[in-house]
Amino acid sequence: MREPVGAMQTILVIDDDEALRDTIGVMLENEHYKPVLVPDGVTGLETALSIKPDLVLVDLRMPGLSGIEVCKRVRAANFTTPVIVLSAVGDEFDKVLLLEIGADDYVVKPFGTRELLARIRALLRRTAQGAPPALGFADVEVDLVRRMVKRAGKEVRTTRAEFNLLAFFVQNPGRALSRDVLLNSVWGYDSFPNTRTVDAHVVRLRQKLEPDPETPRYFLTMHGVGYRFQP
Repeated sequence: MREPVGAMQTILVIDDDEALRDTIGVMLENEHYKPVLVPDGVTGLETALSIKPDLVLVDLRMPGLSGIEVCKRVRAANFTTPVIVLSAVGDEFDKVLLLEIGADDYVVKPFGTRELLARIRALLRRTAQGAPPALGFADVEVDLVRRMVKRAGKEVRTTRAEFNLLAFFVQNPGRALSRDVLLNSVWGYDSFPNTRTVDAHVVRLRQKLEPDPETPRYFLTMHGVGYRFQP
């Protein structure tokens, strides 16, 4: 049984492949969504911020402004609309990069219309329910979609890197994580910070989220290895 679609929901499609863009547009119209089709990242970003669609579909690799940059910039503008990234088979793309750029889900091309529609419906449903996935420990809540952290119900301000590191920790509980793994997964290969960057960010997370930062209970140092998050 199909879920009822309320007032017609707007879905912004940003893709430089005209044939694919049109195909997705027809599919969305058939499902009673209102598609807005855009051929490049710059126009897509402007359109997203002006019309505030219910959901954004964006191609990962586009000339000019890439899908990665579009995602980063809409999140930097505190834009909480769900984003699905369309990626090609050969793209090196994983959940960590997904988290880093602020996307909510991704679909690998070529994809079936049924799969894409299922992902769209799931995200719209989650947004409508106002219950994005949240992870937490003790009195700390980590909202991965809104990129918010709360402690005892009060918002805790984090930088983008602090949030990405925290999100990686809470998604990998109990694992021994070397500094190199954390650097590559959270900062990426192109940033080249040194391993002290990791240490400094862990110290800041302890100061913000540990009951006693001097005697950490959750963000544990593993001597000779790196760190382990123990919820």
